[in-house]
Amino acid sequence: MKKTINWGIIGCGNVTEYKSGPAFNKVEGSNLVAVMRRNADLARDYARRHKVPKWYDNADDLINDTEVNAVYVATPPSSHAMYAIKAMKAGKPVYVEKPMAATFQQCLEMNAVSKETGVPLYVAYYRRTLPGFRKVKTLIEDGSVGKPLVVNIMLIRPPLPAETNRKNPSWRVRPDIAGGGIFYDLASHQLDFLDFLFGPVKKVSGSSGNFGGYYEAEDTVVAQMEFENGVLGSGTWSFVSDDSSTRDVIEIIGTKGRIEFSTFGHEPVLLFKEHDFLEFPYINPDNIQYNLISNVVDAIRGEAECVSTGETAARTNFVMEKIVY
Repeated sequence: MKKTINWGIIGCGNVTEYKSGPAFNKVEGSNLVAVMRRNADLARDYARRHKVPKWYDNADDLINDTEVNAVYVATPPSSHAMYAIKAMKAGKPVYVEKPMAATFQQCLEMNAVSKETGVPLYVAYYRRTLPGFRKVKTLIEDGSVGKPLVVNIMLIRPPLPAETNRKNPSWRVRPDIAGGGIFYDLASHQLDFLDFLFGPVKKVSGSSGNFGGYYEAEDTVVAQMEFENGVLGSGTWSFVSDDSSTRDVIEIIGTKGRIEFSTFGHEPVLLFKEHDFLEFPYINPDNIQYNLISNVVDAIRGEAECVSTGETAARTNFVMEKIVY
């Protein structure tokens, strides 16, 4: 009989409310048995609302709970390494939010502990498992656009209210907590997915600037890269535009056609070939991380290989640092 994976969540904030948290009880062979948040009232409230048996306000108590045999780290990136390393040293597999850590060096330290202990480490780049993104991968692999030549990313939007509060800035725009600005939060998904499609980036350069003045981190970034398979890439990101400039598109151009899709709009995947045009709509799972969490649970139980590991995710941190710093 296969072991049930009993999860504990460190950092039961917004991302765990719907995107991830409920999926731990929906996946076969998986249960959510404990949650932790430094604010005891919020931890207690989360446990009550989600019917989680145990709650803590201290991460060590959750990690040392003998019923918990796997840990999901959903805190801001600056504490990912600390909690993940503690959990792995306690012999408990870790699933950590993206980006994997605030710095590439922290990623290396996490992977070193995973290797030393033999305890697996997985990262929440769930787009690798979503139907629309898997369709993009299938279209490339079956030759629908011929040989891929170029990929272009464009992600542009206005700043959100939480990003313009100079007195109390969001942690997402504080490099000491997030590693960078909104680029680190959002572009990490895109760069990881391109790694999934084309393999590691072997050359990368970029420039960044702050034009809005709302926070210290970069708010506008441009980059160029070359992937292991020879595909050339470019990207433009800005989070201080007006509505008229809003874009969310990745375009892959091949010798026989092109694919166009969004990262965050989850709109239909578009395939253009000569005079033909095809559209591939898809439906996401109710809890957006469900597919990847299912894959992680199967991997822990020895029934599958996980598509998003500490080794793959660290590469995205490396690329982002090369672009911004």
